[in-house]
Amino acid sequence: MRNLIVAVITLFIGTTAFSQEIDLGIKAGANFANITDASGLSNKTGFQAGIFAGIKFTDKVGIQADLLYSQQGAEFDAGEFDLTYVNVPVVLKYYLVQGLNIQAGPQFGFIVDDEIKTVFGDIEESIEAEKTDVSGIVGAGYDFPFGVRLDARYNFGLTKVVDGSDSKNSVFSLALGYSFL
Repeated sequence: MRNLIVAVITLFIGTTAFSQEIDLGIKAGANFANITDASGLSNKTGFQAGIFAGIKFTDKVGIQADLLYSQQGAEFDAGEFDLTYVNVPVVLKYYLVQGLNIQAGPQFGFIVDDEIKTVFGDIEESIEAEKTDVSGIVGAGYDFPFGVRLDARYNFGLTKVVDGSDSKNSVFSLALGYSFL
């Protein structure tokens, strides 16, 4: 994970000379998460918080990387999936008009805490989640002129949450951020 963070920072430092605008800031928001390909699960609401760095190459194109603490998972009658990740999404942003953008890219997640419990009668069983998660991201955002930004994203899991299962993360997030630069 450290190598990925260093690579992202190096990318931003190395391309600074070619950029028109550099963003650096904080963001926080709500996650509405679920696990796909599993019956009887319902949404789990959590939060995300972290930092972002971005470069706007032209009036229309930019890239942004985030480092986020993210609560995800799902709930069901016989237990719950409590998953906490450090996520590193890297999105390409295309600006349709001033401030309004669409976003797409990959996200790399690293589990920092997992509590997956199932209860059958008097028997409680714990299951361990996979240590990494890869997702795709699509979304939209608006960058206000005074540094505030709003992002709405959908993350669709590409890797399994638990080995031996087809279940994947599915997260809709809504976040508010503030750019210092």
